[in-house]
Amino acid sequence: MDKLLKIGEIAENSGLPVKTIRYYEEIGLLTPTVERSESGYRLFHSETLNRLAFIKRSQSLGLNLKEIQQILAIHDQGDLPCGEVKQHLEAKVAAITHQIDALKTLRAELQGILSGWQEQPSADRIQHTICPNIQKV
Repeated sequence: MDKLLKIGEIAENSGLPVKTIRYYEEIGLLTPTVERSESGYRLFHSETLNRLAFIKRSQSLGLNLKEIQQILAIHDQGDLPCGEVKQHLEAKVAAITHQIDALKTLRAELQGILSGWQEQPSADRIQHTICPNIQKV
């Protein structure tokens, strides 16, 4: 039978704060691996450490807790969630690619502004703008 661990032991072994572990339990990420003692203490199955490692790794890859919860739900039904994980990671790659493109566009715009920078713009431009270098008159 699986040895049940107290929350302090889980925190120490996982490297996560007790508060984070309580939060994960509260939102259902640890549901099948947590029990309560008669006095109300949380008791965790050793499998919880694997779940927490999965959660930490998933977060480091950009997945949010809702996405992780969806993946864990598939696992908890007895299915291998790798297809779901792949879909989420592909979506992250697409979002990152979009962000990179947007940042490249912004960089080009900033470089254009800086290349035409005037330390002393004409008086009529100053009169109608706060910073004529970034505002068009």
